[in-house]
Amino acid sequence: MAKKVSPDAISTIFANPCPDSTSDLPEIIIQVVDLKPTGSKYMFMASDGKKKVRALLQSTLSSEVISGNIQNLGLIRIIDYALNDIPTKNEKFLIVSKCESVSPALESEYKAEVKTDETEVVPKPEQEIHVKNEVKSEGSGIVLKPKQEIVAKSAHQIVQEQHGNMAPAARMSMTRRIHPLVSLNPYQGNWTIKVRVTSKGNMRTYKNARGEGCVFNVELTDEDGTQIQATMFNEAARKFYDKFQMGKVYFISKGTLKVANKQFKTVQNEYEMTLNENSEVEEVFNEAAFIPETKYNFVPIDELGPYVNGRELVDVIGVVQNVSPTMSIRRKSNNESVPKRDITIADETQKTVVVSLWNDLATNVGQELLDMADKSPIVAIKSLRVGDFQGVSLSTLSKSVLAVNPETPEANKLRSWFESEGKEMHMASVGFGLSPNIKGGVHSMYSDRVSLAHITNNPSLGEDKPVFFCIKAYISSIKPDQTMWYRACKTCNKKVTEAVGSGYWCEGCQKNEEECSLRYIMAVKVSDASGEAYLSVFNDQAEILIGCSADELNVLKSQDGDNSYQMKLKEATWVPHLFRVSVTPHEYNNEKRQRITVKAVVPIDYVAESNHLLEEISKLKVSK
Repeated sequence: MAKKVSPDAISTIFANPCPDSTSDLPEIIIQVVDLKPTGSKYMFMASDGKKKVRALLQSTLSSEVISGNIQNLGLIRIIDYALNDIPTKNEKFLIVSKCESVSPALESEYKAEVKTDETEVVPKPEQEIHVKNEVKSEGSGIVLKPKQEIVAKSAHQIVQEQHGNMAPAARMSMTRRIHPLVSLNPYQGNWTIKVRVTSKGNMRTYKNARGEGCVFNVELTDEDGTQIQATMFNEAARKFYDKFQMGKVYFISKGTLKVANKQFKTVQNEYEMTLNENSEVEEVFNEAAFIPETKYNFVPIDELGPYVNGRELVDVIGVVQNVSPTMSIRRKSNNESVPKRDITIADETQKTVVVSLWNDLATNVGQELLDMADKSPIVAIKSLRVGDFQGVSLSTLSKSVLAVNPETPEANKLRSWFESEGKEMHMASVGFGLSPNIKGGVHSMYSDRVSLAHITNNPSLGEDKPVFFCIKAYISSIKPDQTMWYRACKTCNKKVTEAVGSGYWCEGCQKNEEECSLRYIMAVKVSDASGEAYLSVFNDQAEILIGCSADELNVLKSQDGDNSYQMKLKEATWVPHLFRVSVTPHEYNNEKRQRITVKAVVPIDYVAESNHLLEEISKLKVSK
């Protein structure tokens, strides 16, 4: 071997359980034994041939294992680590945060054999037990030093020596070892982090089988931009709620970590922190305040589908295509009006998505975007919730951060693409052809495909909760004498009534408007090879079927007469479409019926349709 295992490497680690960056340690080379994955990390036994200790490679080193640089039975040089106690067991656990490969896999596990020159050493009864000469092992270079004389010391002497070696408290606080958030894990014992509070939640109360309590959480960011969520319950919540202030920097220690619950996590960290009443939180004074680097984990617009109605927040970057005026939305919970503004953004996937900006983002940054909309600014937005409006939509939260024209590689790349080719392209909405399913994700128009007969022959469908299907059908009839639209508020799209005097009154916005818009609400009859059914269709889907807005159709009817109006409806018939529908029961004249509502509609993509049919044919079993 060009490199050997360091003699007594494990003993060296035991003697220095948590070295700082200034520690002068000898070279530590160990053999990796029994390497195996555990989640996104790898566990192994660190061996020096005489002793072993259970160890874990940080997730940042997993790529070294995947690439083959670190191998089972291979040698690695440990550069940075932490040795922790396992509370439930009387043993140690080594966390390796930085290392480098020294040798690929050896033929077998390395064993350090200590051989002496004399076959037996028999001390004389009269002599003191000691070794005069150093005894060297032939293979490993391990040196056994002579035993030193044991000197008994009193407890008072030991305490005095320990106090004499301690640095003053002030100097200790200046030289404390700060752990980056990326290095923390549940197995780690003592650690101190230096973080800024970048989000603070409200104190909430809860009630469960174990009683009542209170809880609040904060989001913490270190100077590398790594984030973690910290939660406090009851006594800890009351103790630290006023202590934590937005934007301030703190030293935090004596907390615990556990694997984050993916349903509730709001930051990109596989762990979450819990602080109890014994945790230590110390504000950092008289020190240069660091500004955390905002780290994004951008999701391409065409990959937003799986996040619909989920708890996981996303980051996006895009070119602003359109900015709406500010509108006022009244909350149902407290009847309070909040400002909202919608922007439409696009990216290199050639898809667009609507982002709803709320509160200050709508009035301040939103107005800035409106003023510069003709220059197609680039926005990077962190922490967005993904909804199902129009298939896929985005919405800001109180913790969302929006940067206009950021100086990042992603923004420069997007700007270059848009200037060279993107601004000439036709962009389609990411929600086009997608619709929400009952589990919160999205379906393509080729999933859950059924015939009309499957729906109409099962009147019990949707009794417990709405069910969703995809169908391929033709519009066979649209009754021209039905109510085709309703008068809607231009701000909130709710139904309006004629106001006293002039204009229209919106109950939702609690105000009069001089004008209103028309929005479709109609029924169409559709047919396929198995039968026919009536579908309820609303504005966005109806515009696709009819080919014009309700306002335009009303103008056609009033100016050109019924003939042009009916001809426009007839043009929409006997055209095949793919429909995503929901099925629910309802009662009409004391009779239970099915209500089939169109959630999305797209024209036939004959390539995709052919592939779907071929796949269905391949599933058929031909009996001989």
